[in-house]
Amino acid sequence: MVDLFELASEENNQQVINEVILKIKSLKNEVKKNEIKCFLSNENDNLNCFLEIHAGAGGTESQDWAEMLRRMYIKWCSNKNLKFQLISEHKGDEAGIKSSTIKIIGEYVYGYLKNESGIHRLVRISPFDSGARRHTSFASVWVYPVLDENIKVEILEKDLRIDTYRSSGAGGQHVNTTDSAVRITHLPTNIVVQCQNERSQHKNKETCLTMLKARLYEHELKKKERQEENIEKSKSDIGWGHQIRSYVLHPYRLVKDNRTGEESSDPDKILDGDIDNFLESSLYKLYV
Repeated sequence: MVDLFELASEENNQQVINEVILKIKSLKNEVKKNEIKCFLSNENDNLNCFLEIHAGAGGTESQDWAEMLRRMYIKWCSNKNLKFQLISEHKGDEAGIKSSTIKIIGEYVYGYLKNESGIHRLVRISPFDSGARRHTSFASVWVYPVLDENIKVEILEKDLRIDTYRSSGAGGQHVNTTDSAVRITHLPTNIVVQCQNERSQHKNKETCLTMLKARLYEHELKKKERQEENIEKSKSDIGWGHQIRSYVLHPYRLVKDNRTGEESSDPDKILDGDIDNFLESSLYKLYV
């Protein structure tokens, strides 16, 4: 491609030059996408997410700011052609919202947005203050994954240790004279099931596998419950002191992430959903 570009430059072939430039831009974007996905390898990163917004103290000012934040994330969804659903909304007393939850549906949306959790601060001349004074408003954002309701129980042969032994107890003379009883150990979880009810080793194995599936399903349910408990715990740990980003509209114009140092001098662009640089910066800098 470099040779083609040099040749086109020598011949002053602008059409080929433009095509090569577009191709290079496309390749750079593809490399960037793959690079970002390297940072989205955690267990829940590929899931859909819920995004909650709560207005801070300050009444109408903060409630209006909460609605501005919700609009920013909805615009981001629209820019990315992502689906979203309004799950709940508690309207403000005069304007804005006291709280709202949206569900965002798409590939890796939880991974992209998880670092948005925290306190977002706005500084501006208040549109609700007749004296046109500068106000500071706060709103909290909390992002958490939509855990999969369809728990699929997959049993891999390599994860099983299958032992056969001579059964004992009721079942008649034939049951006790062959190694028909079966014990299966699921190695990753150490769950053990056994069956000796049938004369046939094959039937006992089938029964064991049915029992194991039920046990693993229960295991996954308990695991999901623990995940949800951890989500609620970390949610309560955010607190109003965990300020992650400032949006200053007056006396100067700047959006700055307090964790990564990422900045933009165009707050209107950011509030219109163009937040990719902030999202990507948080992935690179917070997990390196």
